[in-house]
Amino acid sequence: MTDHISNRPRLVIGGTGSGVGKTTLTLGLMAAMKRRGLNVQGFKCGPDYIDPTYHTAVTGRPSRNLDTWMVAPDVMREVFWRGSAGADISIIEGVMGFYDGKDPKTDQGSTAEISMLLGAPAILLVNIASMARSAAAIVKGFATLTEGVQIAGVVANQGGSAGHIKLAKTAIEQECSLPLLGGFVRQEGIAIPERHLGLVPAIERGELTPLFDKLADLVEDALDVDAILNIARSAPDLAPAPGTIFGKTTAAAPVTKIAVARDAAFNFYYQENLELLEQNGAELLFFSPLAGERVPAEADGLYIGGGFPEEFAAELAGHEAVRADLKRRIEAGLPTLAECGGYMYLCNTITDREGATYEMTGLVPGSVKMQSRLAALGYREVTALGDTFLFAKGEQARGHEFHYSTLAEEGEFPAAYFIKGLRGEKAEGYCTGQLVAGYTHLYFPSNPKIAERFVEGAKRYGQARR
Repeated sequence: MTDHISNRPRLVIGGTGSGVGKTTLTLGLMAAMKRRGLNVQGFKCGPDYIDPTYHTAVTGRPSRNLDTWMVAPDVMREVFWRGSAGADISIIEGVMGFYDGKDPKTDQGSTAEISMLLGAPAILLVNIASMARSAAAIVKGFATLTEGVQIAGVVANQGGSAGHIKLAKTAIEQECSLPLLGGFVRQEGIAIPERHLGLVPAIERGELTPLFDKLADLVEDALDVDAILNIARSAPDLAPAPGTIFGKTTAAAPVTKIAVARDAAFNFYYQENLELLEQNGAELLFFSPLAGERVPAEADGLYIGGGFPEEFAAELAGHEAVRADLKRRIEAGLPTLAECGGYMYLCNTITDREGATYEMTGLVPGSVKMQSRLAALGYREVTALGDTFLFAKGEQARGHEFHYSTLAEEGEFPAAYFIKGLRGEKAEGYCTGQLVAGYTHLYFPSNPKIAERFVEGAKRYGQARR
């Protein structure tokens, strides 16, 4: 890791609330900066997986999550420092409203906190529909709520006309001493597709490229991109993070091989999780259950992340040999972590929203049923209930839970851990000594020993079977 103070051009895209258009603005700016020949690095505040998938598609660099609840500020800064290396500009997409986080009394976990911790100037996106001078009152409140916040400019959205945007500009610049960097007039055809379940295959087929191009055109036409770039370049020099989580510039020489399921059905992985496995000596072998690929024979560990197995349940069910081989390998002791979608895939069956039921792997004695409303959403702190290849009993880690399915247990069901969230604490997941499965997406930087133990467990298993 570079150990000198460095200028890392960066900016935060904040909004007055959810749904104000942060993703549209972020992707448009990323695409416009790429057109200028710049290396663009994307980041997302909070634990979201979908927006980083868009970022990665536009920039060609893995987008990363910045979160100050799952990890301490120094660790968050380390994630930023590593991810921004070699980038000409880093664009950080905010979450919810600019000040919304864990606690309504503080900025903890908010976009504002991340902006301040990174010394990253923020651009505030404001919906100006049905207002003119009142927009200045909103901007003034956001600019002054917390001392030390650096809102460096404003972008208007949902303007009724160019004249309407000009009215808001006059009010904002007079009352707030902040530049209005441009604004978007209401128009059809520029909305980001709903976080639809075909996102990954659509990106892989190039179907969203025309949308990204259109967003770049929109940003170039509506905003002062040069001024925005100058704001990013005005960010103060950044001191290197302590390096407490990674601590190395390169991954360790591989000592074992861990298979990672990655395709349209299983694709939710924190980039830092994968890199921590590599740092500890894992060679990652990617494979696609959806394409009928079995766990590579040489793999001594297995990681099945989240995704949308319910949308591909018929195809997954059709690969009977893949499911049978997967069950055999795990029952033989292959150290396995399965999260959310991967957890569902290991169950007996999945019933989709239309009521069709499909056979799955049959390792976890339970049946999954999809529903139209959210079953769980929010941060989770997990406490291991027993010793496994991944955890020591009582050990903790943090993560996030987000799913529309429910799981009905069908037999003996040893839980993996207690989870603690806003609604209290309960036992969750399924566990044997060599299988840890549950709905929570674990964030390895919250407890780096997870990655260390995963690699060591795989290494021991490989030595024992050879």
